[in-house]
Amino acid sequence: MREMTKPKSIQILIADDHWVVRTGLRSMIDSQPDMAVVGEAANGQEALALFRERQPDVVLMDLRMPGMGGVEATVAIREEFPGARIIVLTTYDGDENIYRALQAGARAYLLKDIPRNEFLEDIRAVHNGKYCIPPAVAARLAQRMPHPELSSRELEVLKLIVEGMSNKEIANTLSVTESTIKNHVNSILSKLNVRDRTQAATNALRRGIVVLD
Repeated sequence: MREMTKPKSIQILIADDHWVVRTGLRSMIDSQPDMAVVGEAANGQEALALFRERQPDVVLMDLRMPGMGGVEATVAIREEFPGARIIVLTTYDGDENIYRALQAGARAYLLKDIPRNEFLEDIRAVHNGKYCIPPAVAARLAQRMPHPELSSRELEVLKLIVEGMSNKEIANTLSVTESTIKNHVNSILSKLNVRDRTQAATNALRRGIVVLD
């Protein structure tokens, strides 16, 4: 009698800086007959190293981790392994966070309050080559699309605004004139569609354009 071959399980790598989260995910995933956790990483660098070593089918990637974050890790992994299937699993739902993660090559952007069965089905869907963007996440992304891109210099200026610096302090920090900074600030306010620096800072943090260390 021919012995039946058990189907290969979906090999999953978990990248999250919280041990409790990793433990909960491992318990949930390992309870599924068609899934298995093959590694855990506490930051992006560890995720990249483990991906190279174990070549998982799917990566569950937290967005914000010490050192190399989720977006940077996604970019690094996909540069070496273009076919890598990465799911961002996070608590952050800012439209810029979503935009950057998908632009980096993530196939799904899931929030950590997602129902258990939906989460497991999304893992299977991504493993099968599909993209999974929940309606609420898609709506956030749609809000992001009409906004023009900030330049790299404008992003620098915006981060310093968020840190509480005045135009003069920013000019000194970046070694440019104060009038140049005023021009950048005016452009930032226009692109973010806000009235003043305070609104710009609040908007940047809410949307994930700027992340405080």
